[in-house]
Amino acid sequence: MLETITLRVEPATAAIPERLKAECSRQLHIDPSRVVATDIVRRSIDARQRKVYVNLTVRVHIDAVDNSAREVEPVVYPDVTNVHQAIIVGAGPAGLFAALELIELGVKPVILERGKDVDSRRRDMTAINREGIVDEDSNYCFGEGGAGAYSDGKLYTRSKKRGPVEKVLRVFHLHGAQADILVDAHPHIGSDRLPSVIKSMRNTILEHGGEVHFGTRVTGLLLSPDGKRVEGVTDRNGKEWRGPVILATGHSARDVYRMLYAAGVELQAKGIAVGVRLEHPQELIDRLQYHSPQGRGKYLPAAEYSMLTRVDGRAVYSFCMCPGGYIIPAASAPGQLVVNGMSPANRGTKWANSGMVVEILPEDIADTKDSALKMMHFQEVIEKRFFEAAEGTQHAPAQRMTDFVAGRLSEDLPRSSYPPGLVSRRVDELLPEGVARRLQEGFKVFGAKQRGFLTRDAVLIGDETRTSSPVRIPRDSETLQHIGVAGLYPCGEGAGYAGGIVSAAIDGIMSARALAEELKSQSNG
Repeated sequence: MLETITLRVEPATAAIPERLKAECSRQLHIDPSRVVATDIVRRSIDARQRKVYVNLTVRVHIDAVDNSAREVEPVVYPDVTNVHQAIIVGAGPAGLFAALELIELGVKPVILERGKDVDSRRRDMTAINREGIVDEDSNYCFGEGGAGAYSDGKLYTRSKKRGPVEKVLRVFHLHGAQADILVDAHPHIGSDRLPSVIKSMRNTILEHGGEVHFGTRVTGLLLSPDGKRVEGVTDRNGKEWRGPVILATGHSARDVYRMLYAAGVELQAKGIAVGVRLEHPQELIDRLQYHSPQGRGKYLPAAEYSMLTRVDGRAVYSFCMCPGGYIIPAASAPGQLVVNGMSPANRGTKWANSGMVVEILPEDIADTKDSALKMMHFQEVIEKRFFEAAEGTQHAPAQRMTDFVAGRLSEDLPRSSYPPGLVSRRVDELLPEGVARRLQEGFKVFGAKQRGFLTRDAVLIGDETRTSSPVRIPRDSETLQHIGVAGLYPCGEGAGYAGGIVSAAIDGIMSARALAEELKSQSNG
């Protein structure tokens, strides 16, 4: 027999199976010996008050274990070797999930990825970390798995589309991700585990008739004679790839934006956020968030935080918080300096980092002759300025948090997780004035809300500019095709419709469904 109950328990009770069984028996008013197993189906931490609790939804097996309740529903993929094909540009979350969804729907996906497979990418990322060498096709942004493969791993989303969210998590789990992602309120695979999951997804695509082509940078669109329909793409070698196109290139493929703009495809400038990575000792964040001098103790995970305020009409907020993580160099071309954050599965490093950014709207930036790309140009100027301040290296400009707020150079810097190393610079002067000033005021607010957060032990590392796409590729809300060019399905972060692994994956699924429906209507017509 099964019973599902909700509990609010201390961390030790949530972590120790025998204690959890005892608590379940007490709540159900049954003899403890009758509780033979418990399955946690939902878990979240409530650290809002002085005492920390864990909220659980628990499936209780009474008298006998019901193994059928523990099974995860599989996804059935048919063979699509000899059916109509669609082209997917990009093998990040949006592209991979679009491909799997197309296979489910009986369409052959052909993925064109400019970068390398996840294993080969490692050598190029080592070159960035150790030598400051950036391969413009293989880096932390480009390659199999996209930016999330080695720089994220977080699966939390605010999306309201619960069905697709649950499907995304289930597909990840069926391809090797730990079962905890089906349970935790803020699920996280870990950047160390995600590559093997991605390889498993690629193998599923190949085994069922799909294609994946690495080192294939798309450089043009194949248009119908009237210019109103995309019929495929061309790559840098001039090869043509025919079929409707799902464009899932990620938010850093600036050459794609330029190519689309030159081809006359309508683009729109989109709001972004710009700032820095803020790194604290994880032990300090644990003490602050869990309200305890002892920090997280034995049974709690590395603590997270979320900060938000408004300064002079613009949001100032934390972004992509990485407990127990690293800061990594995220440039996607030579001459740039950009940073991002990641966390391994165990979130076990000494550092906590988060993007600390300021909202920038299109009206904040003067129009140019190519105003659809003006937010991208704004990013590029900042990234070049930080690169030059680092004297042409990937050694990131940095400033202690208290020095940044006071507007002074840091005489020394704390140890950091950032592999290439730091150089002391006036980050407050390198950032645009409006960004620096709002961050300074925002940090004062955050420090007042949480005493100890504003500290010289924290360091600002710049710059964080790739929070989202600087461009939106407009599409029809029903067909998800570009509003002016049929057969082109812009999706994911690069098209301006997602912000993270799960939301990008959902958008890939929805785009695949729209494409398959269009093919079906054409065949019926």
